[in-house]
Amino acid sequence: MTRVDIEADLNSEDETGFVWTFLDEAADPSLIRPGAVVVAGSPLTPAVCEVTDLVEKPVGTVVHLRVLPGTIEQ
Repeated sequence: MTRVDIEADLNSEDETGFVWTFLDEAADPSLIRPGAVVVAGSPLTPAVCEVTDLVEKPVGTVVHLRVLPGTIEQ
């Protein structure tokens, strides 16, 4: 099973066009920084993603992710 760095709905994009999730969904929030390459999604549907930015909101920190081409194995 693939270890997921941050849980995310890979079909959920906001107005930026990127997948988004909250920083508190991360297994280790210190790994989630702009430019980092992480495994996002769920254990059943993981994907390799680049963290594009972190946005502070009143409800929490939003993480934007760009899904990278290819598979986990690649």
